Amino acid sequence: MRRGPRPVPSDEPSAARTAGLAPAARHAADLAARPAAAPAREPAVAPGAGASAPVVELTAPPPLVYEPIVRRALEEDLGRAGDLTTDAIVPAGALARARIVARAAGRVAGLEIAASAFRLLDPAVEVAVEVPDGADVDAGASLAVVAGSARAVLTGERVALNLLGRLCGIATATREVVRAVERANPRCRVVDTRKTTPGLRALEKYAVRAGGGANHRFGLDDAVLVKDNHLALAGGVAAAVERVRARVGHLVRVEVEVDTLEQLDEALAAGVDAVLLDNMAPATLREAVRRTAGRSVLEASGGITPETAPEIAATGVDLLSIGWLTHSVPSLDVALEIDVEA
Repeated sequence: MRRGPRPVPSDEPSAARTAGLAPAARHAADLAARPAAAPAREPAVAPGAGASAPVVELTAPPPLVYEPIVRRALEEDLGRAGDLTTDAIVPAGALARARIVARAAGRVAGLEIAASAFRLLDPAVEVAVEVPDGADVDAGASLAVVAGSARAVLTGERVALNLLGRLCGIATATREVVRAVERANPRCRVVDTRKTTPGLRALEKYAVRAGGGANHRFGLDDAVLVKDNHLALAGGVAAAVERVRARVGHLVRVEVEVDTLEQLDEALAAGVDAVLLDNMAPATLREAVRRTAGRSVLEASGGITPETAPEIAATGVDLLSIGWLTHSVPSLDVALEIDVEA
């Protein structure tokens, strides 16, 4: 079993700083002071793991991005008094071995992120990832083996599974939409939106990539997107684009949201990089594609679902931005099973 790299040693919270704290508060202070564990090496697919080779090339978020998120989730779950149940039942020195399994078929995303929940509680916990992110698995597949402090394994279980199930659910849903869109229009790409769970955007957008989708803006500072309310306050497309061009740098791309073909014509005349076609019927989208004739990237948006995505893609637009991928998909059912014999 492979052991993840140990964190660089650092000073623990001093006795002077923690002497007056309750046990749970001391635990939280210790948790916050611990250095982040480095991720394990890129795993190979274990023989018999039931996973196919990854279908997408992924660069996972660095620990610097996801460990603060996991740390806050652990602190929320531990509360003021820690894990009352586990601490009462399981001796401090007890060891355990468990498997993380998929109870439903789907696409994997976020295993190293989930593993950090155990490593943050005890850096000595070993997590052997058996299936790489971006791979498809059948129901019952073993995704990873967790071994080490029984208390850390049980205390970190819910946080790890909550994150893993959420990210796998997004990746699985994205995979299905991407496949349907590719059959309708191989040139059309599926992208996400900023309709993400507060605090989890970087992780949820990573899961979209694991499903074969692409990312729209990560935030307001990525690119300019002039929406309908901006247009209302600016007085129209031309005025809004003129103000933006005078303010932002030359490398910043500019996109404008339009509701009508007349607004599309204005946006094209202004020379924008992309146009968001909001809530347009398929016939209107086809006319928008014809009028644009490749002069700008066209993005269809507005209430797109897996059922409507293929028809919209078939109109010839370049992108489908789908908020459903991150605000409405169900989590994949994953579980942690203790190996009693081990």
